[in-house]
Amino acid sequence: MKYTALIFDMDGTIVHNMPIHNQAWKETLAEAGVQIDMDEFHRTTVGKKTHEIMRLMLGTERSEADLLYWGERKELLYRERFSAFRQPMPGLLSLLEQAQSSGLSMAIASAAPPENISFILDELDLRRFFKVVVGGNDIEHGKPDPEIFIKAAKGLKAEPSSCLVFEDALAGIEGAHRAGMDAVFICTTHTAHEVAGMSHVLSAIPDFTYVDLPKLLENSTPFPQNSQT
Repeated sequence: MKYTALIFDMDGTIVHNMPIHNQAWKETLAEAGVQIDMDEFHRTTVGKKTHEIMRLMLGTERSEADLLYWGERKELLYRERFSAFRQPMPGLLSLLEQAQSSGLSMAIASAAPPENISFILDELDLRRFFKVVVGGNDIEHGKPDPEIFIKAAKGLKAEPSSCLVFEDALAGIEGAHRAGMDAVFICTTHTAHEVAGMSHVLSAIPDFTYVDLPKLLENSTPFPQNSQT
């Protein structure tokens, strides 16, 4: 079996919440006096920690207390908005149960703060599937730095080459590559053609209903990307 451990991003991967995140960012930054182009914002910030994004957007002259205030304000707005829509991605629960029954170790690798991780994992009763949860407070650098994936693999006591990452962001896909891990791309944030030709990306799929876990674990070569995404 090629892969013995699965590592999941959270936002945009196990839940489809990025549009709500983006709207919360736009409104919070506007309140803080910064107007943003969402396409450019998303391209430059996805995968980074909230504090990193606030520093990038608000500038070096803002105090740490100011960054903390606006960061907490944004995350609170996101949680208020997404609570009515919070649900696992299609096929996720079935995949997690199958992976657990197969003896696979699983981890979350998300740059999100602890409150957001609990908001998803605990409120959806998903934490029970994951042996390791690495969040934004556990790392120095957000994606595409490979730190978060390396830390997750160490927590699972797994070699990087035996870990398969599920990600929706290009920064996360790059981080997995730097960590020496293969990946499956979830097309909630980007389209399949944006990862076409990346040798470590095994597939680009709309959701987890497209995952054939036994085939994925045994097949060491990429299988066809879904052309509909």
